[in-house]
Amino acid sequence: MAGKHALMVESAFGGRLDMASKTPGLPLRIALPFSAPSIPLTVLGVVIAVYLPNFFAGQLGVSMAMIGVVLMGVRLVDMPVDVILAALMDHTRSRFGRYRLWLVAGAPVLMAALYALFMAPPRFSAAYLFGWYFTLALGASICGLAHQAWTASLAPRYDDRSRLFGLINAVGVAGVLVAMSVLILGPSLGLRAGDSVRASGWFTILATPVCMLLAAAVAPETIAPNIERRPSFADYREVLLKPDLLRLFLAQLCLSLGPTWMSAIYLFFFEDSRGFSSQQSSILLAVYILAGIPGALLTSVVAQKFGKHRTLIGATTAYSLGLLSVFVVTHGNMVVGLPVMLFEGMMAAGFGMMVQAMLADVGDEIRLTQGRQRMSLVYSVNTLATKIAAAAAIGLTFPLLEALGFNPREGAVNTAAAIHNLDIAFIAGPILFVMLGGACVIGWRLDAARHGLIRAELDSRDAALEALQAEPSVGPASLVIAAAAEPAGR
Repeated sequence: MAGKHALMVESAFGGRLDMASKTPGLPLRIALPFSAPSIPLTVLGVVIAVYLPNFFAGQLGVSMAMIGVVLMGVRLVDMPVDVILAALMDHTRSRFGRYRLWLVAGAPVLMAALYALFMAPPRFSAAYLFGWYFTLALGASICGLAHQAWTASLAPRYDDRSRLFGLINAVGVAGVLVAMSVLILGPSLGLRAGDSVRASGWFTILATPVCMLLAAAVAPETIAPNIERRPSFADYREVLLKPDLLRLFLAQLCLSLGPTWMSAIYLFFFEDSRGFSSQQSSILLAVYILAGIPGALLTSVVAQKFGKHRTLIGATTAYSLGLLSVFVVTHGNMVVGLPVMLFEGMMAAGFGMMVQAMLADVGDEIRLTQGRQRMSLVYSVNTLATKIAAAAAIGLTFPLLEALGFNPREGAVNTAAAIHNLDIAFIAGPILFVMLGGACVIGWRLDAARHGLIRAELDSRDAALEALQAEPSVGPASLVIAAAAEPAGR
Protein backbone atom coordinates (compact mmCIF):
# COMPACT_ATOMS: atom_id res chain seq x y z
CA MET A 1 0.00 0.00 0.00
CA ALA A 2 1.17 3.58 -0.45
CA GLY A 3 3.23 5.58 2.02
CA LYS A 4 2.79 6.25 5.65
CA HIS A 5 0.28 8.94 4.74
CA ALA A 6 -1.35 6.76 2.12
CA LEU A 7 -5.04 6.03 2.45
CA MET A 8 -6.41 2.51 2.28
CA VAL A 9 -10.10 1.73 1.88
CA GLU A 10 -11.29 -1.43 3.59
CA SER A 11 -14.70 -2.96 3.76
CA ALA A 12 -16.68 -2.98 7.00
CA PHE A 13 -15.90 -6.70 7.24
CA GLY A 14 -12.18 -5.99 7.59
CA GLY A 15 -10.91 -7.25 4.25
CA ARG A 16 -9.33 -4.96 1.65
CA LEU A 17 -11.35 -4.79 -1.57
CA ASP A 18 -8.89 -5.70 -4.30
CA MET A 19 -10.69 -4.82 -7.50
CA ALA A 20 -7.77 -3.64 -9.65
CA SER A 21 -8.45 -3.92 -13.35
CA LYS A 22 -6.40 -3.27 -16.42
CA THR A 23 -7.62 -0.20 -18.26
CA PRO A 24 -7.74 -0.73 -22.03
CA GLY A 25 -5.73 1.60 -24.25
CA LEU A 26 -7.39 4.64 -25.75
CA PRO A 27 -8.54 3.89 -29.34
CA LEU A 28 -7.06 6.01 -32.13
CA ARG A 29 -10.52 7.29 -33.15
CA ILE A 30 -10.61 9.10 -29.78
CA ALA A 31 -6.90 9.73 -29.22
CA LEU A 32 -6.44 11.53 -32.55
CA PRO A 33 -9.18 14.18 -32.18
CA PHE A 34 -8.32 14.52 -28.49
CA SER A 35 -4.80 15.53 -29.58
CA ALA A 36 -6.15 18.45 -31.63
CA PRO A 37 -5.68 21.17 -28.94
CA SER A 38 -1.94 20.60 -29.25
CA ILE A 39 -2.11 22.28 -32.68
CA PRO A 40 -2.72 25.88 -31.54
CA LEU A 41 -0.79 25.34 -28.31
CA THR A 42 2.29 24.08 -30.18
CA VAL A 43 2.02 26.83 -32.79
CA LEU A 44 2.17 29.33 -29.93
CA GLY A 45 5.45 27.85 -28.77
CA VAL A 46 7.05 28.12 -32.22
CA VAL A 47 5.59 31.08 -34.09
CA ILE A 48 5.39 33.37 -31.07
CA ALA A 49 8.83 32.35 -29.79
CA VAL A 50 10.62 32.56 -33.15
CA TYR A 51 8.74 34.97 -35.41
CA LEU A 52 6.70 37.38 -33.30
CA PRO A 53 9.56 39.05 -31.37
CA ASN A 54 11.52 39.26 -34.62
CA PHE A 55 8.44 40.78 -36.31
CA PHE A 56 8.04 43.35 -33.53
CA ALA A 57 11.71 44.36 -33.65
CA GLY A 58 12.31 44.12 -37.41
CA GLN A 59 9.03 45.27 -38.98
CA LEU A 60 7.28 47.30 -36.29
CA GLY A 61 10.40 49.03 -34.95
CA VAL A 62 9.95 48.03 -31.31
CA SER A 63 13.06 48.11 -29.11
CA MET A 64 14.60 44.68 -28.46
CA ALA A 65 15.39 45.67 -24.90
CA MET A 66 11.77 46.72 -24.32
CA ILE A 67 10.46 43.41 -25.70
CA GLY A 68 12.80 41.45 -23.43
CA VAL A 69 12.00 43.44 -20.29
CA VAL A 70 8.23 43.36 -20.85
CA LEU A 71 8.10 39.61 -21.50
CA MET A 72 10.21 38.95 -18.43
CA GLY A 73 7.83 41.16 -16.44
CA VAL A 74 4.79 39.26 -17.72
CA ARG A 75 6.25 35.97 -16.56
CA LEU A 76 7.06 37.35 -13.13
CA VAL A 77 3.49 38.58 -12.65
CA ASP A 78 2.09 35.42 -14.22
CA MET A 79 3.95 32.98 -11.94
CA PRO A 80 1.22 32.36 -9.34
CA VAL A 81 -1.56 32.18 -11.92
CA ASP A 82 -0.93 28.55 -12.89
CA VAL A 83 -1.07 27.31 -9.31
CA ILE A 84 -4.32 29.20 -8.68
CA LEU A 85 -5.86 27.85 -11.88
CA ALA A 86 -4.73 24.33 -11.01
CA ALA A 87 -6.36 24.47 -7.58
CA LEU A 88 -9.62 25.65 -9.18
CA MET A 89 -9.47 22.92 -11.84
CA ASP A 90 -8.82 20.10 -9.39
CA HIS A 91 -11.85 21.18 -7.33
CA THR A 92 -14.18 21.59 -10.33
CA ARG A 93 -17.02 19.11 -10.58
CA SER A 94 -19.72 19.78 -13.17
CA ARG A 95 -22.04 17.86 -15.45
CA PHE A 96 -19.91 19.10 -18.33
CA GLY A 97 -16.80 17.59 -16.77
CA ARG A 98 -13.73 18.99 -15.03
CA TYR A 99 -11.01 19.53 -17.62
CA ARG A 100 -13.43 19.68 -20.55
CA LEU A 101 -15.08 22.77 -19.05
CA TRP A 102 -11.81 24.62 -18.61
CA LEU A 103 -10.46 23.61 -22.03
CA VAL A 104 -13.45 25.17 -23.80
CA ALA A 105 -13.53 28.23 -21.52
CA GLY A 106 -9.91 29.10 -22.27
CA ALA A 107 -10.38 29.27 -26.05
CA PRO A 108 -11.92 32.79 -26.31
CA VAL A 109 -9.27 34.22 -23.96
CA LEU A 110 -6.54 32.79 -26.16
CA MET A 111 -8.18 34.02 -29.37
CA ALA A 112 -8.51 37.62 -28.13
CA ALA A 113 -4.84 37.80 -27.16
CA LEU A 114 -3.67 36.23 -30.42
CA TYR A 115 -5.59 38.79 -32.45
CA ALA A 116 -4.22 41.73 -30.44
CA LEU A 117 -0.60 40.56 -30.81
CA PHE A 118 -0.54 39.38 -34.41
CA MET A 119 -2.49 42.44 -35.58
CA ALA A 120 -0.57 44.85 -33.34
CA PRO A 121 -0.18 48.47 -34.53
CA PRO A 122 3.30 49.89 -35.32
CA ARG A 123 5.43 51.04 -32.37
CA PHE A 124 2.93 50.06 -29.72
CA SER A 125 3.49 50.87 -26.06
CA ALA A 126 4.98 48.68 -23.36
CA ALA A 127 1.58 48.66 -21.62
CA TYR A 128 -0.06 47.25 -24.77
CA LEU A 129 2.53 44.47 -25.06
CA PHE A 130 2.36 43.67 -21.36
CA GLY A 131 -1.44 43.50 -21.19
CA TRP A 132 -1.92 41.27 -24.21
CA TYR A 133 1.03 38.98 -23.49
CA PHE A 134 -0.40 38.46 -20.02
CA THR A 135 -3.80 37.63 -21.53
CA LEU A 136 -2.10 35.21 -23.93
CA ALA A 137 -0.31 33.54 -21.04
CA LEU A 138 -3.59 33.22 -19.15
CA GLY A 139 -5.41 31.62 -22.08
CA ALA A 140 -2.51 29.27 -22.82
CA SER A 141 -2.38 28.25 -19.15
CA ILE A 142 -6.09 27.46 -19.00
CA CYS A 143 -6.09 25.37 -22.18
CA GLY A 144 -2.68 23.78 -21.64
CA LEU A 145 -3.26 22.77 -18.03
CA ALA A 146 -6.69 21.32 -18.77
CA HIS A 147 -5.44 19.33 -21.75
CA GLN A 148 -2.38 17.90 -19.99
CA ALA A 149 -4.28 16.89 -16.86
CA TRP A 150 -7.05 15.33 -18.98
CA THR A 151 -4.40 13.40 -20.95
CA ALA A 152 -3.02 11.90 -17.73
CA SER A 153 -6.48 10.62 -16.76
CA LEU A 154 -7.17 9.21 -20.23
CA ALA A 155 -3.91 7.23 -20.26
CA PRO A 156 -3.42 5.87 -16.72
CA ARG A 157 -0.75 3.25 -17.55
CA TYR A 158 3.01 3.86 -17.69
CA ASP A 159 3.53 2.94 -21.36
CA ASP A 160 0.11 4.27 -22.47
CA ARG A 161 1.28 7.72 -21.44
CA SER A 162 4.39 7.54 -23.60
CA ARG A 163 2.22 6.56 -26.55
CA LEU A 164 -0.48 9.22 -26.04
CA PHE A 165 1.92 12.06 -25.33
CA GLY A 166 3.88 10.96 -28.40
CA LEU A 167 0.75 11.19 -30.55
CA ILE A 168 -0.13 14.59 -29.10
CA ASN A 169 3.37 15.81 -29.91
CA ALA A 170 3.12 14.54 -33.48
CA VAL A 171 -0.29 16.18 -34.05
CA GLY A 172 1.03 19.46 -32.64
CA VAL A 173 3.98 19.33 -35.03
CA ALA A 174 1.63 18.76 -37.97
CA GLY A 175 -0.28 21.90 -36.99
CA VAL A 176 2.91 23.94 -36.75
CA LEU A 177 3.86 22.82 -40.26
CA VAL A 178 0.63 24.26 -41.62
CA ALA A 179 1.36 27.58 -39.92
CA MET A 180 4.96 27.42 -41.13
CA SER A 181 3.88 26.78 -44.72
CA VAL A 182 2.37 30.25 -44.78
CA LEU A 183 5.67 31.74 -43.66
CA ILE A 184 7.68 29.67 -46.15
CA LEU A 185 5.42 30.22 -49.16
CA GLY A 186 4.66 33.85 -48.30
CA PRO A 187 7.55 35.40 -50.29
CA SER A 188 6.70 33.25 -53.35
CA LEU A 189 3.12 34.49 -53.13
CA GLY A 190 4.22 38.10 -52.99
CA LEU A 191 3.54 38.52 -49.26
CA ARG A 192 5.80 40.73 -47.19
CA ALA A 193 7.36 39.24 -44.04
CA GLY A 194 4.86 41.04 -41.82
CA ASP A 195 1.90 39.81 -43.86
CA SER A 196 3.13 36.21 -43.63
CA VAL A 197 3.41 36.45 -39.85
CA ARG A 198 -0.12 37.86 -39.62
CA ALA A 199 -1.44 35.08 -41.86
CA SER A 200 0.05 32.45 -39.55
CA GLY A 201 -1.62 34.30 -36.70
CA TRP A 202 -5.00 34.02 -38.38
CA PHE A 203 -4.48 30.27 -38.77
CA THR A 204 -3.82 29.95 -35.03
CA ILE A 205 -6.82 32.13 -34.12
CA LEU A 206 -9.21 30.08 -36.26
CA ALA A 207 -7.75 26.71 -35.25
CA THR A 208 -8.16 27.40 -31.53
CA PRO A 209 -11.96 27.02 -31.14
CA VAL A 210 -12.17 24.18 -33.67
CA CYS A 211 -9.48 22.10 -31.92
CA MET A 212 -10.74 22.72 -28.38
CA LEU A 213 -14.34 21.87 -29.27
CA LEU A 214 -13.28 18.75 -31.20
CA ALA A 215 -11.47 17.32 -28.17
CA ALA A 216 -14.34 18.28 -25.86
CA ALA A 217 -16.91 16.61 -28.10
CA VAL A 218 -15.10 13.32 -28.68
CA ALA A 219 -13.04 12.37 -25.63
CA PRO A 220 -14.61 10.85 -22.49
CA GLU A 221 -13.83 12.25 -19.07
CA THR A 222 -14.00 10.31 -15.84
CA ILE A 223 -13.56 12.16 -12.56
CA ALA A 224 -11.75 9.84 -10.15
CA PRO A 225 -13.38 9.51 -6.72
CA ASN A 226 -11.77 11.36 -3.82
CA ILE A 227 -11.43 10.43 -0.19
CA GLU A 228 -13.93 12.79 1.43
CA ARG A 229 -11.88 15.02 3.65
CA ARG A 230 -11.18 18.72 3.66
CA PRO A 231 -7.94 19.63 1.85
CA SER A 232 -5.43 21.66 3.83
CA PHE A 233 -2.64 24.09 3.02
CA ALA A 234 -0.21 21.38 4.14
CA ASP A 235 -1.50 19.14 1.34
CA TYR A 236 -0.64 21.74 -1.31
CA ARG A 237 2.72 22.46 0.29
CA GLU A 238 3.50 18.73 0.30
CA VAL A 239 2.76 18.52 -3.42
CA LEU A 240 4.74 21.59 -4.42
CA LEU A 241 7.76 20.57 -2.32
CA LYS A 242 7.74 16.93 -3.40
CA PRO A 243 11.35 16.14 -4.45
CA ASP A 244 10.36 14.30 -7.65
CA LEU A 245 8.18 17.22 -8.71
CA LEU A 246 10.93 19.74 -8.00
CA ARG A 247 13.35 17.67 -10.08
CA LEU A 248 10.95 17.66 -13.02
CA PHE A 249 10.37 21.39 -12.59
CA LEU A 250 14.11 22.03 -12.91
CA ALA A 251 14.35 19.59 -15.81
CA GLN A 252 11.49 21.29 -17.68
CA LEU A 253 12.93 24.73 -16.95
CA CYS A 254 16.28 23.78 -18.47
CA LEU A 255 14.86 21.75 -21.34
CA SER A 256 12.56 24.63 -22.29
CA LEU A 257 15.16 27.34 -21.84
CA GLY A 258 17.74 25.66 -24.07
CA PRO A 259 15.64 25.33 -27.26
CA THR A 260 13.70 28.55 -26.55
CA TRP A 261 16.98 30.44 -26.19
CA MET A 262 17.95 29.09 -29.60
CA SER A 263 14.53 29.92 -31.06
CA ALA A 264 14.70 33.52 -29.86
CA ILE A 265 17.77 34.27 -31.98
CA TYR A 266 17.30 31.56 -34.62
CA LEU A 267 16.50 33.89 -37.52
CA PHE A 268 19.32 36.27 -36.63
CA PHE A 269 21.83 33.38 -36.57
CA PHE A 270 20.81 31.66 -39.79
CA GLU A 271 20.32 34.85 -41.80
CA ASP A 272 23.07 37.15 -40.47
CA SER A 273 25.70 34.56 -39.55
CA ARG A 274 25.06 31.59 -41.85
CA GLY A 275 23.90 33.61 -44.85
CA PHE A 276 20.52 31.96 -45.46
CA SER A 277 17.60 33.90 -46.86
CA SER A 278 14.45 34.38 -44.81
CA GLN A 279 12.70 31.70 -46.88
CA GLN A 280 15.58 29.22 -46.54
CA SER A 281 15.71 29.79 -42.78
CA SER A 282 12.00 29.04 -42.54
CA ILE A 283 12.47 25.84 -44.58
CA LEU A 284 15.24 24.68 -42.22
CA LEU A 285 13.04 25.46 -39.23
CA ALA A 286 10.16 23.57 -40.84
CA VAL A 287 12.44 20.52 -41.25
CA TYR A 288 13.45 20.81 -37.59
CA ILE A 289 9.78 20.90 -36.60
CA LEU A 290 8.74 18.17 -39.06
CA ALA A 291 11.39 15.91 -37.55
CA GLY A 292 9.35 16.10 -34.37
CA ILE A 293 6.80 13.66 -35.81
CA PRO A 294 9.16 10.69 -36.32
CA GLY A 295 11.13 11.90 -33.30
CA ALA A 296 8.09 11.77 -31.01
CA LEU A 297 7.07 8.32 -32.25
CA LEU A 298 10.64 7.01 -31.96
CA THR A 299 10.95 8.44 -28.45
CA SER A 300 7.71 6.73 -27.47
CA VAL A 301 9.01 3.35 -28.66
CA VAL A 302 12.40 3.79 -26.98
CA ALA A 303 10.76 4.89 -23.71
CA GLN A 304 8.63 1.75 -23.59
CA LYS A 305 11.79 -0.34 -23.87
CA PHE A 306 14.28 1.58 -21.72
CA GLY A 307 12.12 3.78 -19.49
CA LYS A 308 11.21 7.44 -19.71
CA HIS A 309 14.10 8.91 -17.71
CA ARG A 310 16.81 6.95 -19.55
CA THR A 311 15.29 7.97 -22.89
CA LEU A 312 15.29 11.61 -21.80
CA ILE A 313 18.94 11.49 -20.74
CA GLY A 314 19.93 9.91 -24.06
CA ALA A 315 17.99 12.49 -26.10
CA THR A 316 19.48 15.47 -24.28
CA THR A 317 23.01 14.16 -24.71
CA ALA A 318 22.54 13.50 -28.43
CA TYR A 319 20.89 16.91 -28.95
CA SER A 320 23.72 18.81 -27.26
CA LEU A 321 26.47 16.99 -29.15
CA GLY A 322 24.58 17.35 -32.42
CA LEU A 323 24.14 21.10 -31.97
CA LEU A 324 27.88 21.58 -32.36
CA SER A 325 27.47 20.62 -36.02
CA VAL A 326 25.65 23.90 -36.85
CA PHE A 327 29.07 25.47 -37.34
CA VAL A 328 29.73 22.96 -40.11
CA VAL A 329 26.87 24.55 -42.04
CA THR A 330 28.49 26.89 -44.54
CA HIS A 331 26.85 30.06 -45.82
CA GLY A 332 23.54 29.26 -47.48
CA ASN A 333 24.33 25.55 -47.92
CA MET A 334 20.97 23.77 -47.63
CA VAL A 335 22.47 20.35 -48.38
CA VAL A 336 24.48 20.48 -45.15
CA GLY A 337 21.89 22.40 -43.15
CA LEU A 338 18.97 20.01 -43.74
CA PRO A 339 20.41 16.85 -42.08
CA VAL A 340 21.68 18.90 -39.12
CA MET A 341 18.24 20.35 -38.47
CA LEU A 342 16.57 16.99 -39.07
CA PHE A 343 18.68 15.28 -36.42
CA GLU A 344 18.28 18.09 -33.88
CA GLY A 345 14.53 18.15 -34.37
CA MET A 346 14.22 14.41 -33.79
CA MET A 347 16.22 14.60 -30.56
CA ALA A 348 14.34 17.64 -29.24
CA ALA A 349 10.96 15.99 -29.82
CA GLY A 350 11.27 13.83 -26.74
CA PHE A 351 12.06 16.55 -24.19
CA GLY A 352 8.60 17.82 -23.38
CA MET A 353 6.68 14.59 -23.90
CA MET A 354 8.91 12.60 -21.56
CA VAL A 355 8.64 15.19 -18.79
CA GLN A 356 4.85 15.37 -19.24
CA ALA A 357 4.52 11.58 -19.07
CA MET A 358 6.73 11.43 -15.97
CA LEU A 359 4.65 14.17 -14.32
CA ALA A 360 1.53 12.05 -14.81
CA ASP A 361 3.22 9.20 -12.92
CA VAL A 362 4.10 11.57 -10.07
CA GLY A 363 0.49 12.79 -10.08
CA ASP A 364 -0.71 9.22 -9.53
CA GLU A 365 1.63 8.78 -6.59
CA ILE A 366 0.35 12.03 -5.05
CA ARG A 367 -3.30 10.96 -5.48
CA LEU A 368 -2.52 7.68 -3.77
CA THR A 369 -0.86 9.33 -0.78
CA GLN A 370 -3.35 12.22 -0.41
CA GLY A 371 -6.54 10.58 -1.59
CA ARG A 372 -7.43 13.49 -3.89
CA GLN A 373 -6.73 14.42 -7.50
CA ARG A 374 -3.91 16.96 -7.82
CA MET A 375 -3.06 16.43 -11.49
CA SER A 376 -3.72 20.05 -12.53
CA LEU A 377 -1.50 21.26 -9.70
CA VAL A 378 1.24 18.90 -10.84
CA TYR A 379 1.07 20.24 -14.39
CA SER A 380 0.93 23.84 -13.20
CA VAL A 381 4.51 23.36 -12.02
CA ASN A 382 5.40 22.24 -15.54
CA THR A 383 3.72 25.19 -17.28
CA LEU A 384 5.32 27.56 -14.79
CA ALA A 385 8.73 26.22 -15.82
CA THR A 386 8.00 26.69 -19.53
CA LYS A 387 6.75 30.24 -18.92
CA ILE A 388 9.84 31.20 -16.96
CA ALA A 389 12.01 29.71 -19.70
CA ALA A 390 10.13 31.52 -22.48
CA ALA A 391 10.48 34.85 -20.72
CA ALA A 392 14.11 34.24 -19.75
CA ALA A 393 15.03 33.35 -23.34
CA ILE A 394 13.80 36.71 -24.66
CA GLY A 395 14.70 38.58 -21.48
CA LEU A 396 18.29 37.33 -21.62
CA THR A 397 19.12 36.96 -25.31
CA PHE A 398 17.66 40.17 -26.76
CA PRO A 399 19.30 42.56 -24.27
CA LEU A 400 22.49 40.45 -24.47
CA LEU A 401 22.71 40.77 -28.26
CA GLU A 402 22.01 44.48 -28.05
CA ALA A 403 24.77 44.89 -25.46
CA LEU A 404 27.14 42.88 -27.65
CA GLY A 405 26.60 45.28 -30.53
CA PHE A 406 24.26 43.23 -32.73
CA ASN A 407 21.70 45.27 -34.71
CA PRO A 408 18.49 43.34 -35.62
CA ARG A 409 16.92 45.93 -37.92
CA GLU A 410 16.28 44.95 -41.54
CA GLY A 411 19.15 46.05 -43.78
CA ALA A 412 21.53 46.71 -40.88
CA VAL A 413 25.23 45.86 -41.41
CA ASN A 414 26.83 44.15 -38.40
CA THR A 415 30.56 43.95 -37.70
CA ALA A 416 32.49 40.67 -37.69
CA ALA A 417 32.78 40.94 -33.90
CA ALA A 418 29.01 41.31 -33.54
CA ILE A 419 28.44 38.23 -35.72
CA HIS A 420 30.99 36.25 -33.70
CA ASN A 421 29.16 37.21 -30.50
CA LEU A 422 25.89 36.09 -32.10
CA ASP A 423 27.45 32.69 -32.89
CA ILE A 424 28.62 32.13 -29.33
CA ALA A 425 25.32 33.26 -27.85
CA PHE A 426 23.36 30.97 -30.19
CA ILE A 427 25.11 27.74 -29.19
CA ALA A 428 26.29 28.23 -25.60
CA GLY A 429 22.90 28.62 -23.92
CA PRO A 430 21.14 25.62 -25.51
CA ILE A 431 23.98 23.16 -24.87
CA LEU A 432 24.39 24.23 -21.25
CA PHE A 433 20.71 24.14 -20.33
CA VAL A 434 19.76 20.98 -22.23
CA MET A 435 22.57 19.00 -20.61
CA LEU A 436 21.50 20.28 -17.18
CA GLY A 437 17.93 19.23 -17.96
CA GLY A 438 18.96 15.68 -18.69
CA ALA A 439 21.11 15.56 -15.56
CA CYS A 440 18.05 16.41 -13.42
CA VAL A 441 16.56 12.93 -13.92
CA ILE A 442 19.69 10.85 -13.29
CA GLY A 443 18.78 8.20 -10.71
CA TRP A 444 15.02 8.56 -11.24
CA ARG A 445 13.18 5.89 -9.21
CA LEU A 446 9.56 6.11 -10.38
CA ASP A 447 9.96 3.55 -13.16
CA ALA A 448 7.45 1.20 -14.81
CA ALA A 449 7.58 -1.39 -12.02
CA ARG A 450 7.01 1.08 -9.23
CA HIS A 451 4.29 2.89 -11.14
CA GLY A 452 2.56 -0.43 -11.80
CA LEU A 453 2.23 -0.99 -8.06
CA ILE A 454 0.84 2.52 -7.59
CA ARG A 455 -1.74 2.05 -10.36
CA ALA A 456 -2.84 -1.31 -8.97
CA GLU A 457 -3.55 0.25 -5.61
CA LEU A 458 -5.32 3.23 -7.16
CA ASP A 459 -7.52 0.95 -9.25
CA SER A 460 -8.37 -1.13 -6.21
CA ARG A 461 -9.23 1.87 -4.07
CA ASP A 462 -11.20 3.63 -6.85
CA ALA A 463 -13.25 0.51 -7.48
CA ALA A 464 -14.00 0.17 -3.77
CA LEU A 465 -15.04 3.81 -3.44
CA GLU A 466 -17.24 3.69 -6.52
CA ALA A 467 -18.94 0.50 -5.33
CA LEU A 468 -19.60 1.95 -1.89
CA GLN A 469 -20.87 5.27 -3.27
CA ALA A 470 -23.23 3.43 -5.62
CA GLU A 471 -24.68 1.27 -2.82
CA PRO A 472 -27.31 3.25 -0.84
CA SER A 473 -27.12 0.94 2.16
CA VAL A 474 -23.42 1.51 2.64
CA GLY A 475 -22.67 4.81 4.38
CA PRO A 476 -19.51 6.58 5.50
CA ALA A 477 -19.50 4.68 8.78
CA SER A 478 -18.76 1.46 6.93
CA LEU A 479 -15.47 2.80 5.59
CA VAL A 480 -12.24 2.43 7.50
CA ILE A 481 -9.56 4.82 6.24
CA ALA A 482 -6.22 3.79 7.63
CA ALA A 483 -2.64 4.87 7.11
CA ALA A 484 -0.32 2.29 5.59
CA ALA A 485 3.15 1.70 6.89
CA GLU A 486 5.40 2.19 3.88
CA PRO A 487 5.14 3.79 0.38
CA ALA A 488 4.34 1.58 -2.59
CA GLY A 489 7.33 0.00 -4.21
CA ARG A 490 9.72 0.86 -1.38
